[in-house]
Amino acid sequence: MRLVSFVAEGRSSWGAVVDGGIVDLGRRFAAEGLLTLRAFLERGDMAAARAAVAGASADFALDAVALAPVIPDPDKIVCVGMNYRDHVAETGRSVTEKPSLFARYAGSQVGQGAAMIRPKVSEQFDYEGELAVIIGKECRHVSEADALSVVAGYACYNDGSVRDWQRHTTQFLPGKTFAGTGAFGPWMVTADEIPDPSALTLETRLNGEVVQHTTTDLMIATIPQVIAYMSAVLPLLPGDVIVSGTPGGIGAKRTPPLWMKAGDVVEVEISNIGVLSNPIVDEAA
Repeated sequence: MRLVSFVAEGRSSWGAVVDGGIVDLGRRFAAEGLLTLRAFLERGDMAAARAAVAGASADFALDAVALAPVIPDPDKIVCVGMNYRDHVAETGRSVTEKPSLFARYAGSQVGQGAAMIRPKVSEQFDYEGELAVIIGKECRHVSEADALSVVAGYACYNDGSVRDWQRHTTQFLPGKTFAGTGAFGPWMVTADEIPDPSALTLETRLNGEVVQHTTTDLMIATIPQVIAYMSAVLPLLPGDVIVSGTPGGIGAKRTPPLWMKAGDVVEVEISNIGVLSNPIVDEAA
């Protein structure tokens, strides 16, 4: 099942993608107070969503809604840095014993088709195609062996990075959470359809040119390892997002550097999930 968050007719909701349209599950579960996808994940009853979708006709065409970030209101977004060896090599860094983590904020994200914004204080706006993991069950100190059992699903992510601001200090969060620089979508594919997240192909394209290509089995810290590590730090909650790292090929390490600019279109495609596509615009003066 493919689940989305969206805005239609001036109202935010969530639903399931069927035959090129969306079944509005936010409306169907409104009486239960489940107005967001995060709220529904907190209830933990995916079978109820499947039952509501079975035999239902789409309420909206996909092109009649604005797709929001898959989870617009997560409690936390945790990103993994340096999680592919070719990316570690191109940056000149070293592989760390434990996952390198940083945070993103919900307000820095846009959804499928929305513009990613190059901030006016920098021209060094870079792409990072990544696999996003959406948590479906609250967990603490979960083992690696059990880690995939707490996953609700997977999506595409573009961890757009403002490289000069990222390098201002050793703490690179500023370059990772400018408003409108991250993209999350187009939808969440439920975990039952992706039993092994290490068996996917990820590709990033800028204006149709392939700039990143990898398979997720090449991650240094696996999805179960990252979930187990993070759940030792603090509880992971339904709707939390783990952005699992980008492969080599970033624009900053090309000669000359390849920065995203207004008018560009960037795509992140992951097998069994789909394509996240976003135009680039300059921040308004």
